[in-house]
Amino acid sequence: MRYYSTRDSSGGPGLPFCDILLAGLAPDGGLYLPASYPRIDAARLRAWRRLLADEGYAGLAAAVLALYIDDIPTEDLAGICRRAYSAETFGSDAVVGLSDLGDGVLLGHLSCGPTAAFKDMAMQLLGELFAYELTRRDETLTILGATSGDTGSAAEYAMLGKDRLKVFMLTPAGRMSPFQQAQMFSLDDPRVINIAVDGVFDDCQDLVKAVNADLTFKAQHRIGAVNSINWARLMAQVVYYIALWLQATTRDDERVTFAVPSGNFGNICAGHIAREMGLPIEELVLATNENNVLAEFFDTGMYRVRGRSETHETSSPSMDISKASNFERFVFDLLGRDGAAVRNLFAEQLPLMAEFDLSGSDAFAHLRERFGFVAGTSTHADRLATIAAEHERSGVVIDPHTADAVGVARALASDLVRPIIALETALPVKFSATIVAALGTDVPRPERFVGIEELPRHLVELPNDAQALKALIDQR
Repeated sequence: MRYYSTRDSSGGPGLPFCDILLAGLAPDGGLYLPASYPRIDAARLRAWRRLLADEGYAGLAAAVLALYIDDIPTEDLAGICRRAYSAETFGSDAVVGLSDLGDGVLLGHLSCGPTAAFKDMAMQLLGELFAYELTRRDETLTILGATSGDTGSAAEYAMLGKDRLKVFMLTPAGRMSPFQQAQMFSLDDPRVINIAVDGVFDDCQDLVKAVNADLTFKAQHRIGAVNSINWARLMAQVVYYIALWLQATTRDDERVTFAVPSGNFGNICAGHIAREMGLPIEELVLATNENNVLAEFFDTGMYRVRGRSETHETSSPSMDISKASNFERFVFDLLGRDGAAVRNLFAEQLPLMAEFDLSGSDAFAHLRERFGFVAGTSTHADRLATIAAEHERSGVVIDPHTADAVGVARALASDLVRPIIALETALPVKFSATIVAALGTDVPRPERFVGIEELPRHLVELPNDAQALKALIDQR
């Protein structure tokens, strides 16, 4: 399996998995994708159903990832998956599970990991892959990432204790929930440097890309990525789409719908890849909050990024994003994997005009039919109403991001194939203020999180300036 940048039109030999694992962003600014998506059929799904029952999530993960990784020996890959997806880390060998919310809607539980967010599902694997490959090469890596909420803490917890890694994580100052901030900033480890940037998440993401664009600096400091610009993140997330489908179905051809809260397009992009592989997904429901850049595109064909002043601060803060970096991967597939066309859109048109329009293209005209995407937007009032209604209906409390997905899915349900599997973003304890506003009371806090907001904070404040960030990396 070889990998290519979404902006590559050279027809060159491509790169093996472990090279792009450590590289993160491609040198031309594009995102890596495999030369093709491996196809899965009913026979393979039947075998995976047995595998999940016999060997748990780790066994399934090893089988799925082996389709994309041919430069790590099979037994080594299986060991990496067993370490990443242990019962000790996720509470059981099943790792993921389902709850019935009623009327054909299921909740896919993805928040059983150490930071109580779905990001653990990929980050725990990424930490083990990094440790394995850096040891094999006798190298070190400097992780530079940006987070709008849960990516940062999931990455930092996954990298703890791995002495070949140092983490610099950018956050938008004051934009995350108090719990999310405490999870990150309470870590007291010289190899973890938390940085509060004067700006929004998109500014943080732009800083990461600016540093990566300086190829000399990137090589000097061995800079890699844990954001979903790193292909390994999406590859790992494909596994839980398959696992949840296996748990929700009894037939090998049974079709389902997935509803996914989306800001940076990483989570739902993994669903797109699973569907392209042949997993029987009828439709992918993309749910945005008030920052509805993605919903606007799927409704109109216009992709228009917003600046800081137009990026709303909402009660589902992990989706307060107005420039979806993973969207480029989908557009690459939408345009028939035309690297030159993607380069024109993302490297030329978007930086100049902050938008591009595909509404008149044949590809957009057949988008839903070909790729199964539908989209909708959820507001603060919608989130509160959905949290309250789901608690009343099933006794289950969901976090505000998950509420965006459930609310949009229920609004569109009459046109969707069921079951509809709504993907959980995080445990509701991470967003107490919104839960209290919706229910009048908070949810019980797991013992390991009691008092986390009162712990000492360790962070560096930084202006929205790439040179200042480079200076900090040089210093630390």
